[in-house]
Amino acid sequence: MTPEAKAAGDPRLLSPLALAFVGDGVYELLVREMLVAGGTMPVRELHRRAVAQVRAAAQSQAYQAIQELLDEEEMAVLRRGRNAHGTRPPRSSDPADYRRATGVEALFGYLYLCGRNGRIRELFGEICRRCPAEAQEENGQEEE
Repeated sequence: MTPEAKAAGDPRLLSPLALAFVGDGVYELLVREMLVAGGTMPVRELHRRAVAQVRAAAQSQAYQAIQELLDEEEMAVLRRGRNAHGTRPPRSSDPADYRRATGVEALFGYLYLCGRNGRIRELFGEICRRCPAEAQEENGQEEE
Protein backbone atom coordinates (compact mmCIF):
# COMPACT_ATOMS: atom_id res chain seq x y z
CA MET A 1 0.00 0.00 0.00
CA THR A 2 1.32 3.46 -0.90
CA PRO A 3 1.83 6.11 1.80
CA GLU A 4 -0.95 8.17 0.20
CA ALA A 5 -3.40 5.27 0.41
CA LYS A 6 -2.51 4.72 4.08
CA ALA A 7 -2.98 8.41 4.83
CA ALA A 8 -6.36 8.46 3.10
CA GLY A 9 -7.57 5.78 5.52
CA ASP A 10 -6.07 7.48 8.59
CA PRO A 11 -6.38 11.26 8.79
CA ARG A 12 -3.66 11.36 11.46
CA LEU A 13 -1.17 10.52 8.70
CA LEU A 14 -2.13 13.48 6.51
CA SER A 15 -0.15 16.70 6.57
CA PRO A 16 -1.76 19.57 8.47
CA LEU A 17 -2.03 21.52 5.22
CA ALA A 18 -3.92 18.64 3.58
CA LEU A 19 -6.28 18.59 6.56
CA ALA A 20 -6.69 22.36 6.26
CA PHE A 21 -7.46 21.99 2.54
CA VAL A 22 -10.38 19.70 3.38
CA GLY A 23 -11.38 21.75 6.41
CA ASP A 24 -11.57 24.94 4.37
CA GLY A 25 -14.35 23.40 2.29
CA VAL A 26 -16.13 21.98 5.33
CA TYR A 27 -16.05 25.29 7.20
CA GLU A 28 -17.24 27.30 4.21
CA LEU A 29 -20.12 24.89 3.59
CA LEU A 30 -21.22 25.24 7.23
CA VAL A 31 -21.14 29.03 6.93
CA ARG A 32 -23.13 28.95 3.69
CA GLU A 33 -25.66 26.53 5.16
CA MET A 34 -26.13 28.80 8.18
CA LEU A 35 -26.57 31.89 6.02
CA VAL A 36 -29.16 30.28 3.76
CA ALA A 37 -31.07 28.94 6.79
CA GLY A 38 -31.13 32.49 8.17
CA GLY A 39 -33.58 33.73 5.56
CA THR A 40 -33.83 34.94 2.02
CA MET A 41 -31.42 37.61 0.82
CA PRO A 42 -29.73 38.49 -2.47
CA VAL A 43 -26.88 36.19 -3.48
CA ARG A 44 -24.46 39.09 -3.47
CA GLU A 45 -25.26 39.69 0.22
CA LEU A 46 -24.93 35.97 0.99
CA HIS A 47 -21.49 36.01 -0.62
CA ARG A 48 -20.42 39.15 1.25
CA ARG A 49 -21.46 37.65 4.58
CA ALA A 50 -19.82 34.31 3.82
CA VAL A 51 -16.53 35.98 2.92
CA ALA A 52 -16.62 37.96 6.17
CA GLN A 53 -17.00 34.76 8.18
CA VAL A 54 -14.41 32.60 6.43
CA ARG A 55 -11.62 35.19 6.27
CA ALA A 56 -8.56 34.61 8.44
CA ALA A 57 -9.48 37.22 11.06
CA ALA A 58 -12.87 35.61 11.69
CA GLN A 59 -11.41 32.11 11.85
CA SER A 60 -8.77 33.41 14.25
CA GLN A 61 -11.61 34.48 16.54
CA ALA A 62 -13.10 31.01 16.11
CA TYR A 63 -9.77 29.49 17.17
CA GLN A 64 -9.87 31.43 20.41
CA ALA A 65 -13.54 30.63 20.97
CA ILE A 66 -13.17 26.84 20.77
CA GLN A 67 -9.67 26.04 22.01
CA GLU A 68 -10.83 25.58 25.61
CA LEU A 69 -13.50 23.11 24.45
CA LEU A 70 -11.10 20.72 22.72
CA ASP A 71 -9.79 17.43 23.99
CA GLU A 72 -6.08 16.55 23.78
CA GLU A 73 -6.31 14.94 20.34
CA GLU A 74 -8.26 17.86 18.86
CA MET A 75 -5.90 20.41 20.42
CA ALA A 76 -2.92 18.58 18.91
CA VAL A 77 -4.50 18.79 15.44
CA LEU A 78 -5.30 22.49 15.98
CA ARG A 79 -1.66 23.16 16.96
CA ARG A 80 -0.31 21.13 14.02
CA GLY A 81 -2.38 23.23 11.65
CA ARG A 82 -1.40 26.48 13.34
CA ASN A 83 2.30 25.59 13.21
CA ALA A 84 2.29 24.23 9.64
CA HIS A 85 4.78 25.70 7.21
CA GLY A 86 4.54 25.91 3.48
CA THR A 87 2.07 28.68 2.81
CA ARG A 88 2.30 32.43 3.02
CA PRO A 89 -0.55 34.53 4.27
CA PRO A 90 -2.07 36.97 1.81
CA ARG A 91 -0.85 40.54 2.27
CA SER A 92 -4.27 41.52 3.56
CA SER A 93 -4.06 39.03 6.45
CA ASP A 94 -2.24 39.23 9.73
CA PRO A 95 0.23 36.28 9.83
CA ALA A 96 -0.89 35.23 13.33
CA ASP A 97 -4.56 35.28 12.28
CA TYR A 98 -3.71 33.27 9.18
CA ARG A 99 -1.89 30.60 11.21
CA ARG A 100 -4.76 30.29 13.69
CA ALA A 101 -7.22 30.08 10.79
CA THR A 102 -5.16 27.25 9.29
CA GLY A 103 -5.38 25.50 12.66
CA VAL A 104 -9.18 25.76 12.67
CA GLU A 105 -9.38 24.48 9.10
CA ALA A 106 -7.04 21.57 9.91
CA LEU A 107 -9.23 20.62 12.88
CA PHE A 108 -12.43 20.73 10.83
CA GLY A 109 -10.78 18.70 8.06
CA TYR A 110 -9.55 16.12 10.56
CA LEU A 111 -12.94 15.78 12.23
CA TYR A 112 -14.65 15.48 8.85
CA LEU A 113 -12.28 12.76 7.65
CA CYS A 114 -12.76 10.92 10.96
CA GLY A 115 -16.53 11.00 10.38
CA ARG A 116 -17.13 13.13 13.48
CA ASN A 117 -19.80 15.33 11.93
CA GLY A 118 -21.65 15.76 15.22
CA ARG A 119 -18.53 17.21 16.81
CA ILE A 120 -18.04 19.53 13.83
CA ARG A 121 -21.57 20.89 14.26
CA GLU A 122 -21.11 21.22 18.02
CA LEU A 123 -17.92 23.28 17.59
CA PHE A 124 -19.38 25.35 14.76
CA GLY A 125 -22.42 26.07 16.94
CA GLU A 126 -20.10 27.33 19.68
CA ILE A 127 -18.27 29.51 17.18
CA CYS A 128 -21.58 31.02 16.05
CA ARG A 129 -22.60 31.68 19.67
CA ARG A 130 -19.26 33.11 20.78
CA CYS A 131 -18.33 35.03 17.61
CA PRO A 132 -21.38 36.91 16.35
CA ALA A 133 -21.46 37.31 12.58
CA GLU A 134 -22.05 41.06 12.92
CA ALA A 135 -18.71 41.50 14.70
CA GLN A 136 -16.95 39.44 12.03
CA GLU A 137 -18.49 41.53 9.27
CA GLU A 138 -17.43 44.77 10.98
CA ASN A 139 -13.87 43.47 11.31
CA GLY A 140 -13.86 42.53 7.65
CA GLN A 141 -15.06 45.94 6.52
CA GLU A 142 -12.29 47.65 8.46
CA GLU A 143 -9.68 45.67 6.53
CA GLU A 144 -11.03 46.53 3.09
